[in-house]
Amino acid sequence: MFTGIITDVGRVAAIERRRDLRLTIQTAYDTAAIAIGASIAHNGCCLTVVEKGDGWFAVDVSAETLSKTTLGEWEVGTPVNLEQSLKLGDELGGHLVYGHVDGLATILDRQPQGDSVRFTFEVPGSLGRFVAPKGSVALDGVSLTVNEVGDGPDGRTWFGVNIIPHTQSCTNFQSLSPGRRVNFEADMLARYVARLTAGRAGTGA
Repeated sequence: MFTGIITDVGRVAAIERRRDLRLTIQTAYDTAAIAIGASIAHNGCCLTVVEKGDGWFAVDVSAETLSKTTLGEWEVGTPVNLEQSLKLGDELGGHLVYGHVDGLATILDRQPQGDSVRFTFEVPGSLGRFVAPKGSVALDGVSLTVNEVGDGPDGRTWFGVNIIPHTQSCTNFQSLSPGRRVNFEADMLARYVARLTAGRAGTGA
């Protein structure tokens, strides 16, 4: 479990294609303190540390994960938002993020707005039902508050978020531009509300 507060921007140092994909991540974390088997979120995707050394660790990525995330698009040098798993007693600075990516969001627009940057994203309608104004989403693992939501003519949903200067400097958002895809995780509360609402509609309640 995570909070959506990024604590390091690592880099893909090596990519090895086995039965699964093995990624070596360069990091500023103290890897001596990271246990083999520890969970770390990579652009919002929870992965298990299987090997480590000074300034780096390695993770394996399954075909299922590759089909649901942007990880298959990564290259050597790609910046990666990293967050270590939440410990009991840690401050919950963002919202509860599980590292289970629901799908992909596409950047439609990026515009300066004061000192911040306004991003507009698009998701399929099946994911759009989990997005609400002032609700939370995780995009590439970053906990963000939704400003506005709208439905497009093609059945897709768009929504806007503001990225403040601190978030720009501490995440991969400084390098993201229109057309890029990011990992999208819906807020867990939104998932359950949507499920319950669907259940009530089905029973005529």
